[in-house]
Amino acid sequence: MSSPLIALTGATGFIGRALLSDLRANGYRVRVLLRRPVDEMPDADSAVIGDLVRPINLGRALEDADIVVHSAGLANTMSGRPEDDYRTINTDATVALATAAHRAGARRFIFLSSVRAQTGYSATAVINEDSPPAPTDAYGRSKLAAEEGLAQVGLDWTALRSALVYGEGVGGNMASLLRIARMHWPLALPHPAGRRSLLAVENLAQAVRATIETDQPLGRAFLVSDDGALDVAEIIAMLRAGSGRLGLTLPLPARLFHVTSSLLGYSDIFDRLSGDLIVDNSRLKTLGWHPLLTTRTGLKRLGATLK
Repeated sequence: MSSPLIALTGATGFIGRALLSDLRANGYRVRVLLRRPVDEMPDADSAVIGDLVRPINLGRALEDADIVVHSAGLANTMSGRPEDDYRTINTDATVALATAAHRAGARRFIFLSSVRAQTGYSATAVINEDSPPAPTDAYGRSKLAAEEGLAQVGLDWTALRSALVYGEGVGGNMASLLRIARMHWPLALPHPAGRRSLLAVENLAQAVRATIETDQPLGRAFLVSDDGALDVAEIIAMLRAGSGRLGLTLPLPARLFHVTSSLLGYSDIFDRLSGDLIVDNSRLKTLGWHPLLTTRTGLKRLGATLK
């Protein structure tokens, strides 16, 4: 028998590229759904061009697909976009794709959601799936609304609410931390600082495969993160350790640090990462998934890419 056919969106993005590589390496046939032709086509078994916002070719794109993995969407880092844009792209297009997948006979829809569907930038308690969802911005609300829409389609579905994802080629907040870690001099960082759960892109790819391969019906969201949590100083120290740089950091009271980071243009990233955001990933482990990499190992691997 041939391997299952996976229809994958977002294959040209940071996460989508990693998913495509992992699925192909593990013997899956992959059809990528692209919004437009690209100069360098992804290494997939087939590709279909179509716009999820204005559904074209969805029937052809999903024909014979066993599983749909939906990683395309409007990212949290695209600040300044109106809430209607997030709803159109992250919510309405997701539900339309799932509806088309159901009609085409797919057996499961896997949605790359975010921990931001459940909470804001920080949380006073450890987050688990039983915590009432309380997104605080347009991005998080659009992801939660997509999950709620998926539950009404009639197709077995799951949403992976990922912690902040890191890996080679990452953008957003983690790219900002990489730029900071690239500096050669000692860094003054806030003390005390919040502890954060992160997610290696390799662990996320492994989680996607776990939701593909399980025989049990899902119909729910799962939080996904590496085991454990680190503060900002530890994150930067691991990145520097991977690059061979000294990991020396100097503790600075939070108020003084805020003034200093504002002068250097880094206040936004540190404000977003200053509080605790610790994820309980135990429910996903009931599917047999366990993180392949520890956060420290994953960050050192990423740090080794620093120039």
